[in-house]
Amino acid sequence: MFQILNKKKFLVDYLGHFVDIHSHILPGLDDGAKNISDSLDLINGFNEIGITHIITTPHVSQNYYPNTDEIIHCAHNQVQNQLLELGLRHIALESSSEYMIDPNFENLLDQKHIAPIRNKFLLVEMPFLQTPINFDQAIFKIATKGYNPILAHPERYFFLHSNYKKYQDFKSKGIFLQLNLLSLSNYYGKQVSKIAEKLLMDNHIDFAGTDIHNVRQLELLKDIKLSNSTLNKLMPILNRNVETFY
Repeated sequence: MFQILNKKKFLVDYLGHFVDIHSHILPGLDDGAKNISDSLDLINGFNEIGITHIITTPHVSQNYYPNTDEIIHCAHNQVQNQLLELGLRHIALESSSEYMIDPNFENLLDQKHIAPIRNKFLLVEMPFLQTPINFDQAIFKIATKGYNPILAHPERYFFLHSNYKKYQDFKSKGIFLQLNLLSLSNYYGKQVSKIAEKLLMDNHIDFAGTDIHNVRQLELLKDIKLSNSTLNKLMPILNRNVETFY
């Protein structure tokens, strides 16, 4: 009886109708899908597990991925046209971006060269080594423009692990926190999964995303098993994704 109660369950069995707000499946834009074939393989993989509403978020950063609205729109249309040709009309594909908070980010805001999710949210990220010097200023400017910042994968910033109170500080500033579902495995390392669980148990997580870049990651997502206690904390977040972004 004890073993039955503590039997872990596959996460993928609870992702039907999940709205993914963080993925890198548009072709040739960043370190995600390299071509249209990759994009279609990923979308078909999502479809097989019941995820049919995908908000793509290619990286936008000054030094590595200087993607523009026009470039992203073109890649999105390329994939959308292929979905229509293949009869996959039930796939809802939207495009936004994952914006690096770098020296150019505020310029993008000022020039309105951004693509918010639902005209309301901006998915942002930081360098993995340290908080950018203009972070607070950028977050404030996001709010003054009428948007809500969502910080991507907060559990993956190792420099925050020894300063856990910083997560609550983020939330007090109106920053939403988005968990990578792969962080609930050891894919990014045991320390990341440990912080991910703690953030989840402390009710600090607001939204979830796959942050899928390739088919291998999608296959690993299918292998994730979670305890009942973790699932009980995660399910309201999965539902919030649907309620907010469907």
